[in-house]
Amino acid sequence: MSISNFYEHAPQSGKPEQLVILLHGVGSNGQDLISLAPILAQGLPNAMFISPDAPFACDMVPAGYPNAYQWFSLQDRSPEAMLAGAQSVFPLVEEFIEAQMERFNISADKVALVGFSQGTMTSLHVAPRLKHEIAGILGYSGALLWGETSDNAALQRMPIHLIHGQADDVVPVQAWSQAKDTLTSNGYKVSGHTTEGLTHSIDQAGIDSGAAFLKSIFS
Repeated sequence: MSISNFYEHAPQSGKPEQLVILLHGVGSNGQDLISLAPILAQGLPNAMFISPDAPFACDMVPAGYPNAYQWFSLQDRSPEAMLAGAQSVFPLVEEFIEAQMERFNISADKVALVGFSQGTMTSLHVAPRLKHEIAGILGYSGALLWGETSDNAALQRMPIHLIHGQADDVVPVQAWSQAKDTLTSNGYKVSGHTTEGLTHSIDQAGIDSGAAFLKSIFS
C-alpha cells in the first residue's frame, strides 16, 4: 500500500523552491484541496503544490462510490481509535513526503503541510514525527489526536496555524481550543483564529490568513 495518485500545481518560475502538500478531508480526494493552490500560489510563486488522494477508500460511502478516500476509518470516533488510525497511516504519509522532497531536491525546512478536517488531524500527527523539522502546518477545521508517549520530547516543533469555524457541526470548534492548548503547553508556537458563523468549510478570511502564514514561514 502506498500513496500513488496526486494532483499538482507547479510554479511558473521553473524549479520549485518550496513544497506545499495538501491533505484532504474524509470522503473527499486530492482534487478538492488542489483548488486552493492557485490562490495560495499568488504569495508563493516558487512553490510546488501537491494534493494526494488518501490511500484508502472511504468506508462511510456506498461500496464503489468513486473518488471518495480516507486517511483512516472514522467508524469508531473514540480518541483512542482515531489516534490508532493516524498512527497506522503515518508511514505511508511519511514515505510520500520524503519521495516528493527527493523528487524536487527540497529540504524539510522548505516543506509545509496544509490539511482540512481529517487532513488536519493527519498533518498534526505526522509532521512532528518526521525525521526533520518542516517549515510549518496550516490546518483547517481539524483536531489534534494526541497520545501521551515517552517520545514527546523528541517531537519536531514547527509553527502551526489553525483555523476553525465557530458553527462547525462536523468537528466542533472546541477541538480548536483543545488543540491550541495542548500544542502550546508542549512547546509549539500556535497561531490562527476561529470565525463566527462559519461551518465546516474554508472562507476567504481563512484563505487569506493561511496564505499569510505560509508566506511567513518560507520567508
